[in-house]
Amino acid sequence: MDGFTFSTPVRVRFADTDAQGIVHNSAYLVWYEIARVEYLREFAGGYQALREHGIEALVLESFCRYRVPTRFDDDLVVHCRCLGLRGARFRYEYAITRGDELVADGHTEHACVDARTMHPTRVPAWLAEAIAAAEAASPSA
Repeated sequence: MDGFTFSTPVRVRFADTDAQGIVHNSAYLVWYEIARVEYLREFAGGYQALREHGIEALVLESFCRYRVPTRFDDDLVVHCRCLGLRGARFRYEYAITRGDELVADGHTEHACVDARTMHPTRVPAWLAEAIAAAEAASPSA
């Protein structure tokens, strides 16, 4: 998908569906998290690298626009990019596709905090550099 530097596949589990057989809205946020964790693993040494430096990345806001329903056993791809680094904050954007069809999109806002005090702290330079390098590799960058 144009403009996204990373993607990871997800297959809809039966447990992701509701009584109507449609994926429950909460599953999309879990898929966002899967993509974020895999993005960090690929480009920045993983989420554990943040924790080893005494940093946590808290979710401040999440948004999802559900465009078309998905169902059990659908093969999906979660596309992810990281933008808007400033101070302690940054943003991930997502697009979830089934084949060529966009089924959902949205974003999450995050802030880095000191793991001990939980006070905001700047995005570490090594992380900002890794994200900048990853995003510069985007075909539309």
